[in-house]
Amino acid sequence: MKSLRLFAVLDELRAARRPVAAHTMAERLGVSERTIYRDIASLQAMGAPVRGEAGLGYQLEPGYFLPPLQFSPDEMEAVMLALRLLSARNEAALSAAAARARGKIAAVLGGEGSQRFHNLPLLAVSRSHDTDRSAEQWEGLLRQAIRERRVVDLSYNSLSEHQSERRVWPLGLTVFDEAWLLTAWCEQAGAFRNFRLDRMRAATLTDTRFQPAAGQRFADYLASL
Repeated sequence: MKSLRLFAVLDELRAARRPVAAHTMAERLGVSERTIYRDIASLQAMGAPVRGEAGLGYQLEPGYFLPPLQFSPDEMEAVMLALRLLSARNEAALSAAAARARGKIAAVLGGEGSQRFHNLPLLAVSRSHDTDRSAEQWEGLLRQAIRERRVVDLSYNSLSEHQSERRVWPLGLTVFDEAWLLTAWCEQAGAFRNFRLDRMRAATLTDTRFQPAAGQRFADYLASL
């Protein structure tokens, strides 16, 4: 029982981007704070690079590799539903990527776990939209631009039928029921702007790289909402 809980503590730390307080982990795992402190001490004694202290929170040292762990039933079902929903919604590169991800996860689970994962009785159905098909020709290019922080030249037709040429820094994509939306820093406006992918007439990936400063990042945009 304790070994399973230690793995659960490592999972919590692995998923966190910031230090996690002992009381937060205690609430999530249904144990006492004192138990978490003992578990952290046990992990550190076994050589796990957990840093931090009581009152400040704990986190794993950057770059620490953890071997794949067995998924809980809830985790397995959540992953499968998400991948099947993506496949139902997208017919382009992301759908193929979702299929490859299913195969890799099944390989990690191995044997009986792989069969259970593939045969989960969970389906995801999404109504097809014309906007999805229009968005698919741009979403791969824009995801690349976001990853590589490359400037994109856009030819855009707004909902009011105003056509414009923009040079933007792609920051993030949001998928709504009816449309895909690019959030970008627009050089002409000197501000955040949102662009529907189905309203794009052309998008060209440039060789120019951008480095958003404070106030120009996707997290800053989300904080402004």
